[in-house]
Amino acid sequence: MTAKLMSPLDLGSTRLRNRVVMGSMHTGLEDRLRDIGKLAAYFAERARGGVGLIVTGGYAPNRRGWLAPFAARMASARTADRHREVTDAVHGEGAKILLQLLHAGRYGFHPLTVSASAKKSPISPFTPSALSSAGVERQIRAFVTAAELAARAGYDGVEVMGSEGYFINQFLAARTNRRTDAWGGDAAARMRLPVEIVRRIRAAVGDDFVISYRMSMLDLVPEGQTEAELIELARGVEEAGASVISTGVGWHESRVPTIVTSVPRAAFTWATARLRPHVGIPLVASNRINTPEAAEAVLQSGVADLVSLARPLLADPEFVAKAARGAADEINTCIACNQACLDHAFANRPVTCLVNPRAARETDPVYLPTPVKRARRFAVVGGGPAGLAAATTLAERGHSVELFESAGVIGGQFNLAKLIPGKGEFAETIRYFGNRLEATGVDVSVNTRVTEERLLSAGFDGVVLATGVSPRTPVIPGIDHPKVLSYLEVLRGDREVGDRVAIIGAGGIGFDVAEFLTHPGEVSLADWQADWGVSTSPQAPGGLVEPEPLSSPREVFLLQRKKTRLGAGLGKTSGWVHRSTLKRRGVTMLSAVEYRHVDDAGLHVSVAEQARTLEVDDIVVCAGQEPRRDLQAGLVAAGMPTYLVGGADVAAELDAKRAIDQATALAVSL
Repeated sequence: MTAKLMSPLDLGSTRLRNRVVMGSMHTGLEDRLRDIGKLAAYFAERARGGVGLIVTGGYAPNRRGWLAPFAARMASARTADRHREVTDAVHGEGAKILLQLLHAGRYGFHPLTVSASAKKSPISPFTPSALSSAGVERQIRAFVTAAELAARAGYDGVEVMGSEGYFINQFLAARTNRRTDAWGGDAAARMRLPVEIVRRIRAAVGDDFVISYRMSMLDLVPEGQTEAELIELARGVEEAGASVISTGVGWHESRVPTIVTSVPRAAFTWATARLRPHVGIPLVASNRINTPEAAEAVLQSGVADLVSLARPLLADPEFVAKAARGAADEINTCIACNQACLDHAFANRPVTCLVNPRAARETDPVYLPTPVKRARRFAVVGGGPAGLAAATTLAERGHSVELFESAGVIGGQFNLAKLIPGKGEFAETIRYFGNRLEATGVDVSVNTRVTEERLLSAGFDGVVLATGVSPRTPVIPGIDHPKVLSYLEVLRGDREVGDRVAIIGAGGIGFDVAEFLTHPGEVSLADWQADWGVSTSPQAPGGLVEPEPLSSPREVFLLQRKKTRLGAGLGKTSGWVHRSTLKRRGVTMLSAVEYRHVDDAGLHVSVAEQARTLEVDDIVVCAGQEPRRDLQAGLVAAGMPTYLVGGADVAAELDAKRAIDQATALAVSL
């Protein structure tokens, strides 16, 4: 039921065909004019999929506002004229589009950064210069010029980025604005900058132009804004001429997660609701809204007038069209893993999507599943993410495909991932591929351990081995002791686990097992808020209070041989969440560990050359994996074209991003 979601909305100067906003997300395609055609194709595919309003990635209004040297900027007529390719492509598919104006301020990764005060951020190595009063005026004029150029480029409006800790937020919060002139001091003076930017843009572009103001509803940093200040700011930007307020949550330096998969769905819409009685213009809710049901519920509750979906439209550009025809089960749901989107963006790599490697690569023939001229028969062995991607892509192109899975269900390692608290979204990918198998006509055999003889005698033209991995057993005296368990036994519930546990291996699986063993059970939204110190009190600056960590039912030791910090190889934008979670639950993390032996007393180790006995009830081995390639040699020897994908090819951790990408590209090439 998506009646509200699919209803049109009049913004005065333009009419949106539905309430779905594709929120801003920097892909890397914005940074070079030579990629403008790719950017146009990327947005056009989402517009074709039914989205009502698109917001581009952030464009700086001048060099001082760059995110990085030579990053996206809207500051010349030449650039604006090239953007006609983008706006024409989107308008041709019936959607509207706004250019986001984003001044990085102290978040910029370059020596030209400026901010309200000379206070370095924890996420950039550069200390910004404090702007003079004249310098502030120059930044405002740059915003206005960029908006005028956006109009020239054919955009329906602009979004002024005043959230997530960027330049405007840095003026709004006392923690980063220590000024004593007219642009700092009390809350009224600190909010003068965004109001002036909106007012002057409106005066320059006239009434027939959308101005969205992206507003931080919870800074989630010390000395952030209070609810009263936020309401005053919202009224100020409305009066200055904003058409809509799009609500954001958290600064990039915040130590509270806002978008990773462990954040409950629609966890911050209550913050948007605080503005509802105080403004008359439409509001946009955002953060962890990834299904039509969740989006519809937000709108039906009256919290907001529109919903912003950024990563969900990376995962499935046809999200809106599928929701509109009542086919939500066909949506390739965003699992909020961050691995190919935000992790890439913050590492200055092109953005794409783990579950949809075609995202932001729409013009790349490697990811275009064109119909085949001559259909062939393929066997795919293994029903994990790699096998599912290969099978469905091959079948979509017109090949005849049979999928063999030794377990009773498809999904492979995702069936383990979905058991980890906070990773339940992984079940959505299994559901999606299950529907894709049926829709593309793949012949699926589960509970089937296929043999070389069967594959060679069945007349296949090729075999894709997506047979996955087997846990690696380290060479440690006593490793066969009854205290020792594999992570498979723990996650599948094959063995009971005691109150004191040591985990050998602190990669992604080790962290997942530690999360699994220390999780206290059913957790409500209020419990999650208390655990992270998120306050709903109007008086709490930045929406923060002292956390009340959830207690662990076990004492856990997480160990690794390496001398580096535990979790150093985890995702750039999510690894800190895992480390912080385990730290608050009292997990003891030890590096530079030498494993001596296991006996009835527990696990004997040396830590920094100091002998130590961990008197634990159980020891869980998470020491990596080995590729399973049992079928490869015989098939190759018999002359069968054989292809390895996923863990069967490279068993480093459990890299679903690489597995799905590799399998999809292979299937397109065959």
